[in-house]
Amino acid sequence: MQVERLAALSDNYIFLLHDPTRNIAAVVDPAEAGPVLKRLAELNAELVTIFNTHHHSDHVGGNRQLLEKFPEVTVYGGSEDRGRIPGQQVFLSQGDRVKFGARSGEVFFVPGHTKAHIAYYFPPETEDQIGELFCGDTLFAGGCGRLFEGTPQQMVNSLTKLRSLPDHTRVWCAHEYTLKNLKFALTVDEKNSDLKNRFEQVKMARSRDEATVPSTIGLEKLTNPFFRWDDPALQSRVKSQDPVQSFARLRGMKDQF
Repeated sequence: MQVERLAALSDNYIFLLHDPTRNIAAVVDPAEAGPVLKRLAELNAELVTIFNTHHHSDHVGGNRQLLEKFPEVTVYGGSEDRGRIPGQQVFLSQGDRVKFGARSGEVFFVPGHTKAHIAYYFPPETEDQIGELFCGDTLFAGGCGRLFEGTPQQMVNSLTKLRSLPDHTRVWCAHEYTLKNLKFALTVDEKNSDLKNRFEQVKMARSRDEATVPSTIGLEKLTNPFFRWDDPALQSRVKSQDPVQSFARLRGMKDQF
């Protein structure tokens, strides 16, 4: 399974999964159809699956046009997003399994950004593979999603699930928010040398218009304050030793940043 990152809208990423042995493709969160159709034509590949993480229009906006072109496509989404994802046929819950080509993936229920948000994790199946996490707007490089429909407790629970994945897991998050996220992170975790180094690398990459996605779980554990709500230095910064309150205060500070 090859993963390709397609830029869309102003700062979205769509992820195209390609199985070259069968020349089939799946797409994660097609914000718009154009970039997907263009790449499928270049690959001469058939789209068979749409994996949606949540119902927001900048993640499902391309569904209907893709279904017009490929009417046999199966559309996946969260069980609690019923009626909110165009064309959805499969309704997934925590622990469900999905397949694409030869790879099998696990579904995580990760509410917080929305009440029905899910993520897809494809673990490595051979020694030469790495895990692939498609987390929508729950986890970002250096940040996490705003709490539009969920609670701080839900988001802490959701991020805890993702934080437990192997460090080398690639994190395919759906927006190019990394530089701004790290600017905020430095205001609450200014003594973190790993964060300082990452910020300089990201600043240089963005000056060249290079993407900063994917990240890795290991890098997020070192530098993302929303993976570090239980770190004593950050808890001291937000004046709380309660994990959920620490997270909520960090998220509130980021909302005002």
